[in-house]
Amino acid sequence: MDLKDLLQAYLAYLKEDRGVAPVTEQSYLSDLSDFLGFLDKQRVGTAADLRARHLTAYLNELRAQGRASSTIARRVAALRSFCKFLVLRRYVDADPAIQLETPRAEPKTPKTIRTGELDELLELPDVGQAAGIRDRAMLELLYATGLRVSELASLDADHVRLDMGFLLCLGSDGRERMVPVGASGNHWVSKYVEEVRPKLLRPEKRETALFLNRQGSRLTRQGIWKILKGYADRLGMDATPQALRRSFASHLLENGADLRAVQEMLGVTSAASLQPYLSAAKPRLTEVYERSHPRSGRKPGT
Repeated sequence: MDLKDLLQAYLAYLKEDRGVAPVTEQSYLSDLSDFLGFLDKQRVGTAADLRARHLTAYLNELRAQGRASSTIARRVAALRSFCKFLVLRRYVDADPAIQLETPRAEPKTPKTIRTGELDELLELPDVGQAAGIRDRAMLELLYATGLRVSELASLDADHVRLDMGFLLCLGSDGRERMVPVGASGNHWVSKYVEEVRPKLLRPEKRETALFLNRQGSRLTRQGIWKILKGYADRLGMDATPQALRRSFASHLLENGADLRAVQEMLGVTSAASLQPYLSAAKPRLTEVYERSHPRSGRKPGT
């Protein structure tokens, strides 16, 4: 039977028997149509002609085209599902995809924000307005401490010890950790606490949150996301709370910070979780080493 007809039968099977979402159906259609286009060039038009070597040759072509491992892995999943359908409906005797291996995902270097871009972002709030002072304090604190957005939203006013230059944060694992705030973060949070927060407070609510919305209630995680996105969009930046957290870690490591100290400030239990940040910081770390170590430029025997 013609493979193009079988593709339509397979899509109907996905929709009627498996109940897949329309977006999933479209994804399979796109991936498998590309595969059938490849088979056309190989003069393979029926299920009876399909062999494992054709699937392997197709994946090799994707690799030769420089396709991402995530794309190839998705194509492998589509091919496996389609071939199982062919076996299930007895269009083929043996599954040609049974030996296919899913490629390992390539480790991604976490995206960070350059310091110059961060300066632009931090200076964007209008600090002539109360909301601008609050927003500047939040952005400064996110970058100065590497807090998760949920941790920032859960901060109470008494968690920030501005006189001592640190804050106390309760992490997702239930552990409390102490994180330095830094001079710039301390300045803007102090300004917010002294000038803006008292005006946002509603006596009847007795709100303990550090960051408040216009109704005097705790600013939510979603609210912080929305505020940050608004400023990032104005600059055409992909600046998320996670990007600020990654930038915090990478910039510290680039400038020679102790790995264990960064791990503690981020509130992560395993140093292995910092490996992507080390990869991002490697060029800068090499530069720091070569400039600073007394024997970095000395040749053996000299």
